[in-house]
Amino acid sequence: MSEDRFQRGLDRMMELVSTEHSGTFDHVKLVESYKSLDSELSDYIVSFAFGDIYSRKSLTQQEQTMVTISTLVGLGTEPQLKLHMNVGFNVGLTKEKIVGALIHCIPYVGFPRVLNALTLLKEVMAERGMELEPADD
Repeated sequence: MSEDRFQRGLDRMMELVSTEHSGTFDHVKLVESYKSLDSELSDYIVSFAFGDIYSRKSLTQQEQTMVTISTLVGLGTEPQLKLHMNVGFNVGLTKEKIVGALIHCIPYVGFPRVLNALTLLKEVMAERGMELEPADD
């Protein structure tokens, strides 16, 4: 384990965690939840995903999160999608931006996965105490 990669990853991961919404599932809780399965797994997540990939400067935090959300919709991995929807709000994405990204996925991944993601978004918003106001389209 490279201490630089791990620390850089840990610092980057902490930027994505909301102290205001401590009841939501975040990357810190995710990493902690796997420690009992394998002692090195947390290092893989923190060092590689956050120390190497999320620390790149070519995309903003919001752009990284939009790519992640869109990819997870396509894969149908709802637990991770929920986590990254929370990250999206933590880095300043609006409901409209997230909904827009999800709707943009319809021709590529289909209605069922996108409708599941929209339902999950409503759940995330409710957990965060966010109002579900009608869209102004």
